[in-house]
Amino acid sequence: MTASTAFFLSQLLLALPGGSPIQQAPATTTASTATTVSGVVRDAGGGVIAGANVIVRVASGAERQGVAGSDGRFSVTAPAPGAVTVIVRADGFAEFRRTFAAGEPAGAVEATLAAAGITEQVSVTPTRTEQRLGDVPAAVNVIAKEEIRQTPAVVADDVLRRLPEFSLFRRSSSISAHPTSQGVSLRGIGPSGVSRSLVLLDGVPFNDAFGGWVYWTALPIESAERIEVVNGASSSLYGSYAMGGVLNVVTSQPTRRTVEMKAQYGNRSTPKLDLRASDVWGKVGVAVDATAFDTDGYANVLPSQRGGVDNNVAVQYKNVAVKLDYNPTDRVHAFVRAGYFTEERANGKRTSFTPTIEESNDTAWTYTSGGVRAVLPDSSSLQATVFTDAKEFHSNFLAIPDAGTTRNVGRLSLTQTVPTDAVGGMAQWSRVFRGRHAVTGGMDFRWVDGDSVEDAYDAQTGANKTLHRVAGGTQRLFGLFVQDVITPTDRLTVTLSARVDRWRNYDAHNVETMLSNGAVSDPDLADKQDTVVSPRVGVLYRLTDRVSVWGDLASGFRAPTLNELYRRFSLGAQVTLANPALGPERLVGGEFGINILPVRGLTWRTTVFDNRMKDPVANVTQPSPPNTLKRENLGRTRIWGIQTDADYRIGDHVRVGGAYIYDIAKVRENDVNPALVDRYLQQVPKHRGAFQFQYADPKYFSAGVDVQAVGDQFDDDLNTPARVLPGYAVVNASVSRALGPTLQIFLAAQNLFDKEFWIGTASDASGNPIAPTLIGMPRLVSVGLRIRVQGR
Repeated sequence: MTASTAFFLSQLLLALPGGSPIQQAPATTTASTATTVSGVVRDAGGGVIAGANVIVRVASGAERQGVAGSDGRFSVTAPAPGAVTVIVRADGFAEFRRTFAAGEPAGAVEATLAAAGITEQVSVTPTRTEQRLGDVPAAVNVIAKEEIRQTPAVVADDVLRRLPEFSLFRRSSSISAHPTSQGVSLRGIGPSGVSRSLVLLDGVPFNDAFGGWVYWTALPIESAERIEVVNGASSSLYGSYAMGGVLNVVTSQPTRRTVEMKAQYGNRSTPKLDLRASDVWGKVGVAVDATAFDTDGYANVLPSQRGGVDNNVAVQYKNVAVKLDYNPTDRVHAFVRAGYFTEERANGKRTSFTPTIEESNDTAWTYTSGGVRAVLPDSSSLQATVFTDAKEFHSNFLAIPDAGTTRNVGRLSLTQTVPTDAVGGMAQWSRVFRGRHAVTGGMDFRWVDGDSVEDAYDAQTGANKTLHRVAGGTQRLFGLFVQDVITPTDRLTVTLSARVDRWRNYDAHNVETMLSNGAVSDPDLADKQDTVVSPRVGVLYRLTDRVSVWGDLASGFRAPTLNELYRRFSLGAQVTLANPALGPERLVGGEFGINILPVRGLTWRTTVFDNRMKDPVANVTQPSPPNTLKRENLGRTRIWGIQTDADYRIGDHVRVGGAYIYDIAKVRENDVNPALVDRYLQQVPKHRGAFQFQYADPKYFSAGVDVQAVGDQFDDDLNTPARVLPGYAVVNASVSRALGPTLQIFLAAQNLFDKEFWIGTASDASGNPIAPTLIGMPRLVSVGLRIRVQGR
């Protein structure tokens, strides 16, 4: 954490109402008559639940909050005399709610929380405040801790593939994919290497500041309490990065003297170690998360097309993060997090010239964040966060001129170094008025500075540098937002939100030096700026206790990243050019949904969606030279379809679920290349589905099976028949058993039946397409153990 960050947090604490430093507000306004609620929080089996959030609310809507301790106990005094409603929330459990009349004793509450159904789960992401999913007019999914731990996935993106609306630019897992192709798309909105959805870690932006993609290997899935996924335009609250939705990974709170370790080993020489250690000393909690993974990888080119230049794709990464929590009172919470991530990748090719050079990339990333949240004397809450990123990314690219024949010739074509620095922050205020209005307002900002330092090599042997290029610039984004969640009746919820964003790209440069003659090209690149307003309205109505309908209309936008504006890249023989003239993407979308609880334990949800994008950025094939693409604003596209899912909990031990999405994504206008009109967007299949079965009984064992199915999709913007990637389905499975209170053993398999599926095509030197060439991850089987030790 930088000195400036520490100074900012200290000044914020001193500036809050109530004294300097912050003092706990008086427990009551009329101590002799105000109600103090105390008790214990337990699960259905009688075990205590530490860290549960306890809210005591009076008739006026004013409230006070507290947190259950490590023994599950709590004590919260109401902000005013009279009747009170006690609300208890904990991750993975249904909300507990009980009302006490004025003068009624409330000193021994037994809050027993049942396992949460879909609509009973609590989420903070859709509205930036805590709400039950059944009260949110939006399509939201929550993957709980138990589900995350039962999945055989090694990395976060493979966990998220159980949601059919989720996809990366290509079908490959982040175990094998180049980082710049790991942008997330929800429901096929703007698929490319750049994300159209914002990824958060405990509310702090996690997308790469230079390019918008996501380092999924850096997300700590073993310490995740839940992953919240919001579909649909969310720019009205989160700005540019959230045009297509938001994903938020929420980590667990520190617990007293706890060490958790997961160690596993799999085929393809694949060891992985996850470690979490935490402790609490009074008002201070500390958690340390560490992950290390290595694999020999696999050959990602079809055996029939593999040649002398092909070898394995593989990855090795390490991540360590330390988080410090400080709770001076039950009304103030502060945190500081610092982490370091490093990753090295082999990208499956090598040169055929001496000395041999592997196509590879590596990243080193240092990140820090800090924040504070305080409940003020008027029962409103104020929170603020600041964060910094310092990252350096290196990559090289190889050309395969004989890709259509033997794949025995490979030469170095380009090397890149991309240093990036970023600073950001957020401040937000929230208050409930008269129990019917939950108002939130705030601001956030982000500043990014980065360059792509490139060297191009000759087209014969790749041994000589021919061109040196330094391209990059600075980007600044600033936004103000406001939201009101209105509940005029117990059956109706209306959400109104709006945001205004100001973004600017400046200090742009693209300096090219021809090394053969020293000629320098240094064009004058104009600054680009814009102001965008993003409104949203959502309405949810409960027809009965078991049926609710909802709808929303929203707009969003995304400013082009420094990567799209200034960095080129190549894939095999194809070169994709940057475009400093790119403008922002804009989206207007609407949804209509219905939630039904036909019988106890069963939830069925269906959503119809329609999104219209203007000026989406896409990689567009150029008429010449061959194998050249350029990032361009594509005119207009439309992405519409239907999404449905069902979740059925059978007794205490069995859970069955399934989901399906029908997704039509097409180009509607394109003045640059009219031939693209009515073409399908590349990398968006019409059909995707998933099925899960889980059994969990601590007396015996736990087991899970999930099936992920993906339909046909095009691998290029022209919808070339030779570049159709056929559909496929894979089965994943896991089984575990506890051996005493501290030890669990498990066996897990991804792609259990070793299904061969295609993830990409290639072109020969003339630009002619080759039948599908690249294949996805084969079977990966791991065996391991989990150890959890907790002291007193």
